[in-house]
Amino acid sequence: MFPKLWITLMLVFAPWLARAVEVGEMAHPFELSGPHGVIRLADFRGKTVYLDFWASWCAPCKQSFPWMNEMQARYGGKGLRIVGVNVDQKSAAAQSFLRSTPARFELAFDAAGNVPRSYDVKAMPTSVLIGPDGRVLAVHSGFRADEQAELESRIKIALGER
Repeated sequence: MFPKLWITLMLVFAPWLARAVEVGEMAHPFELSGPHGVIRLADFRGKTVYLDFWASWCAPCKQSFPWMNEMQARYGGKGLRIVGVNVDQKSAAAQSFLRSTPARFELAFDAAGNVPRSYDVKAMPTSVLIGPDGRVLAVHSGFRADEQAELESRIKIALGER
């Protein structure tokens, strides 16, 4: 009786027991819808990925989008792929945000919040820098102008630049 109960409890509570992704660990795989089709983390293997979780109501996200556009333009040819994962429950809110703050990088939508939950995201925006081997190189919460140089430096190091 006990093993059956234990299995049932694990299946019910497993989503809440997800452990945060940590530096050095493999990034958690995902598959989400995007405006141009399915976005899978596995499709970016061999690339450096800057995974950014954002929401329409997030003021710092409005500041981070122009910077991410610049990073994608500057380092995309060197192997950087920026993927913005929107967590709004209503797609209209995300679309309104994108009309005023366009993204020139990959977008994915997760209204259910499963991917940010698997990464234990607690603040918007949260970014996860993932190396070409799929391992997490850095996790960062928030976005401020005075952090841009440090974030860019981490990207450059991940791309093998100094």
